[in-house]
Amino acid sequence: MYELGSQLRRSADSVPTNIVEGYGRKRYKADFIKFLTYSWASCLESVFHIEKIAKLYPEVIEDPDVLISRYNELSAKIFNFIKYVEENWKT
Repeated sequence: MYELGSQLRRSADSVPTNIVEGYGRKRYKADFIKFLTYSWASCLESVFHIEKIAKLYPEVIEDPDVLISRYNELSAKIFNFIKYVEENWKT
């Protein structure tokens, strides 16, 4: 359980960290997209960890569907932003 919690914390922390690091490289479109993609993947990874914890330790997370829903919303926003950057970003 503690290892899963650690993995969830790391993947959740990686979401905004990669956005910030990518924004710092916004001058280089490909780098910006790469880090946004890392952020998106970390978001998806966080959902997986929440689902796994909810199945293995149902007493730990009271309502995993709320967390999963919020991460899915964030994931969709990041994905749409990646598409925007790919199509419209001027370097």
